[in-house]
Amino acid sequence: MRWNAASADWHTTAASVELRVGGKFSSRMEARDGSFGFDFEGEYTLVEAPHRLEYRFGDRQADVEFTDTPSGVTVVVSFDPESEHPEDAQREGWQSILDNFARHVMALQAAK
Repeated sequence: MRWNAASADWHTTAASVELRVGGKFSSRMEARDGSFGFDFEGEYTLVEAPHRLEYRFGDRQADVEFTDTPSGVTVVVSFDPESEHPEDAQREGWQSILDNFARHVMALQAAK
């Protein structure tokens, strides 16, 4: 909930994760001004910790790969785009969430 937002004017108000094949996940994302919100939920279809996850959300699929590199871990998300918004905008949103995740992890490491 601390990092799962594409921009500062959004936040995640609830989240749950059951990280196992067949396990469910859900998050409630809302505009900070209360004007809009939506639920993002699905089911894990592959869990190969710590290198790969796949999950289904609605009729779409996503694949997340974690690769060790000399400078840290690279995270690559591949996803089936939806048809309502341009694919580039979707890619930018997912990248913003990953950028927030990276900042969150770095802050945790710095606090150690």
